[in-house]
Formats: sequence, C-alpha cells, structure tokens
Amino acid sequence: MSIFNSIISLFTSKRLAQIERFKTNPVAVQRETLADLVRKAGDTEYGKLYGFDSIWTREQYRERLPVIQYDEVAPYSERMMKGEQNLLWPTPVTWFAKSSGTTAARSKFIPVSEEILKGSQFQGGKDVIAIFNHLYPDSPVFKGKTLALGGSSEVRKDNNNCRYGDLSAIMISNTPFWANLKKTPDQSVMLMSDWEEKLERICDTTLNEDVRSLAGVPSWFLSLINRILERTQKSNLHEVWPNLELFIHGGISFTPYREQYRRLLPDPKMKYMETYNASEGFFGIQDDPDDPSMLLMLDYGIYYEFMPLDELGKERPRTLLLEEVEKGVNYALIISTCGGLWRYLIGDTVMFTSTSPYKFKITGRTKLFINAFGEELIIDNAIEALKRTCERTGVNVVYFTAAPVFMEDGHKGAHEWMVEFETPPANAEEFADILDKELQSVNSDYEAKRMLSLQRLILHVARPGLFNDWLKQKGKLGGQNKVPQLWNDRTHIEELLRLMAEPCGEA
Repeated sequence: MSIFNSIISLFTSKRLAQIERFKTNPVAVQRETLADLVRKAGDTEYGKLYGFDSIWTREQYRERLPVIQYDEVAPYSERMMKGEQNLLWPTPVTWFAKSSGTTAARSKFIPVSEEILKGSQFQGGKDVIAIFNHLYPDSPVFKGKTLALGGSSEVRKDNNNCRYGDLSAIMISNTPFWANLKKTPDQSVMLMSDWEEKLERICDTTLNEDVRSLAGVPSWFLSLINRILERTQKSNLHEVWPNLELFIHGGISFTPYREQYRRLLPDPKMKYMETYNASEGFFGIQDDPDDPSMLLMLDYGIYYEFMPLDELGKERPRTLLLEEVEKGVNYALIISTCGGLWRYLIGDTVMFTSTSPYKFKITGRTKLFINAFGEELIIDNAIEALKRTCERTGVNVVYFTAAPVFMEDGHKGAHEWMVEFETPPANAEEFADILDKELQSVNSDYEAKRMLSLQRLILHVARPGLFNDWLKQKGKLGGQNKVPQLWNDRTHIEELLRLMAEPCGEA
C-alpha cells in the first residue's frame, strides 16, 4: 500500500467500522435514526401537526403519518422559499434542489438542509472513497483528478431567503475549496447552463489533466466521451487519459451501456462503482465489484419504509419495515429524512438481493411502466430484454422509450418503441421480433397478453440525435435529465414521432 493510500486508510478506518456496525445491526440503527428525526422535528409545524412528541415506536409512526408525494411537500417548500422556517425541519433551510424528475414539466423544489447535505450527500461521496480504497488499497486512482459531470443549471437566487439549482450545482457550490483541488473542470465550467457549450469547455480544460476517475450519469458521459474522442482523434479514452481507472456512475441503469463502455474504456484495470443518490438524499453504494447490487446506507439520517407495489394509489397504503422485506420483491421506496421529508414516496422501486446485509438494486420508477393491458411491464424487464436483444444482434442502444398502442375498432393493442442506436441493426424487423420474444421471456404477464390482447411490438428506428433534440426542446438537455424509458400513456412517444417527421434542422 502506498503512503497516499495509507493516509486515506487512516482517515477512513473509523468510518468503515461505522459501516460495519449498521451492516450487522441494521434494525437498531434504523430505529435510532427514526427516534432522532422525530425528536429533532418535534417543535416544527409538521411535528406538531402529527404529534411527534407522543410517537415512541416505528409502528406508531407509520400508523399516524400519511404517505405523501411532492404535491403535499410543495406548499411547505413555497413558504420556506419566501422565508418561513421551522416548518418541516428545525434548522434553517435556504437551499432547494430543483428537479423535474423524469416526467413532469412542472419543477419540484426539494428542501436541502445542512444536515442532509453534509450527513447524506457529502457523506456518500466520502464513503465511495473509503469503500473503494478498502477494496483496492494499492490503487493510485486518488492521486489524480476526478472528472465530475453534473447538471446543466446554475444556482439561482430569487430573494434573500433561498437559492436553488439542480443537486449537482448545489453540491458544487458547497464543496470546500480543498476538495475541488482534486476535481476537474473548475466551478465556472461545471455550473454552465448551456450543455453543448459546457461539453466544449470541458474538452478544452481537461484533455491535459491527469484524469483518473469519472463520476456521473452513463448516458450523458457517452456524449462527452464521444466528443473527446472526436476532438483528439483517439480510439478509446485510455489513449487520452492513460491513468483512468474508475467510473462512479448512477442515475440510470448501467446495463444498456455496459458494452459501449467496455469498448470505449477497454483497459482491464477499469473499475466501476454504482451509487444511488437523488435530490432527496444519498441511499446506496456498490461495495462489491462482483455484485452489481448496492449496500443500503442506513446511517445517513434517512429512515426507510417499503411499499408493496399493489398498495400504490391506496389512501392508507400498507408499508413494511426494513426487517419485513423479502428478497426478489419489488417495493416502492419511502423515506423520512433530516431534510424534512416525512414518509415521502420518492418514486423509485427497489428489489433486495440480500437481507444480511441489506443490498438492493433499482428496478425502476413507480411511474415508469406499461400496464395498459395487464402486462405489468416494468423498466427492469424492458432493460433486460433489450440487453439480450442487443447481444444477439450485435448492436448498441443509445436511448429508447416505449408506450402502449391502445385497442381500437377491434384491433389488438401493442407496445410502440422508439429506439436510437449507436449503429442501427441491419434488419429492424428482425430486431423487433427478437425483442418481442425476449420481453415474453422476462415477463410472463406480457407473454400471456401477447396471446390475447397484444400484437407484436412496433419498432421505430430513431434518427441520430432525435432524443437530444427532444430534450433540448424541453430545456432538459444535459446533466442529470433522463429520457422516460417506459410510459403508460402516449404523451412522450407522440412528441418524438412528430419530431421524427420534421425535416432535419427544424428541431
């Protein structure tokens, strides 16, 4: 172990012991977390409304408080942004993470307390370093710089009471100066709003840096990588940054992009770590290179509950405590946080792969599914079927979305797919046939409905750049914005079809 890595180990040994504690005592740690949250927020407006001072057990907590979504949080956020305090959380909240998620045009403003910023978001970043250094004690990756590709919106300030921007912009604005010494590019570039201009500036400023790790959303990093290779005329990224060794990724499933990254980063020393953080908090870190699932981080000031998917939409849905979950079952994630979110349905679905310790994978969004005919196709099914189809046909997918075609005039329904390929398949109809069969293979409900109410899926091969043009039209190009890959109505695919029909250059 090098002196540099020994120093990192010295500073992270205590933290690794704390992680080991919650791995071996998960229920006790979560019980302590909830008790601490309720105690601290007892005198807030929300705490008084639901009688936090008389909540003594986790059972009382879930019986007394409703499960909420952003619509219930929004009035509190609006009041805090005008200067009111002690509404959801006792310490002053002046930062707000602006997010439209994957769906709504209306922006969300998630309150970001100092506790959630330092104790969850920044702690998650520190724990990535601690876990990686523990796994690879001889790696020189932290001697160089990290290229972090964040959002494309700057921090804005409407009044003296609040500042807002996407989460990455907030974190960049609050990062200590000494931590920025190991990051590239500088803040002025990272906070640029124009995504396309930002890509060029990143190329200008990082090509001669000693970049050893990357951090960001896989789909958007592909845009940057391809631009860098185009600018440098290199065949892969290791020819640009020979010491590159680590990609810390999150935000979307890595599965559809894995083969592209293996081609663009072919050096066998390349390592990958998945993380799960959102505007609301930091939730998981991959701690085993041979296991793609993530460790649920239980001591970040976040208390977890899990809702069976058949409870979604009910007025008083049943939720499970941590010790009540089962492996292999999809749950909607519910969080209570030191940022002032209480039994908040975040919109993601997870599945546990282990309960000792608690490890999970993200399976989709509560709104990212197609169930127009009882087929219950979730994003995890779609990605797995697409992965298998790409392996069989030798192509790579850049973006995709799918939606239902509803039954009319006695005709069967279908699923309609818009797929943008790195290089289109030689035979699009053959690709559609294989994808349809793979969907039946991974989802028995889809298979059953194909025999009854569904015809074979419809495939459109998107022109190059179609999805980027669509995102640009919506002001969502770049950073952490995502294409909604499954949608239970035709809103998005109709927009894409109209854009596809326009002459090039009119987008």
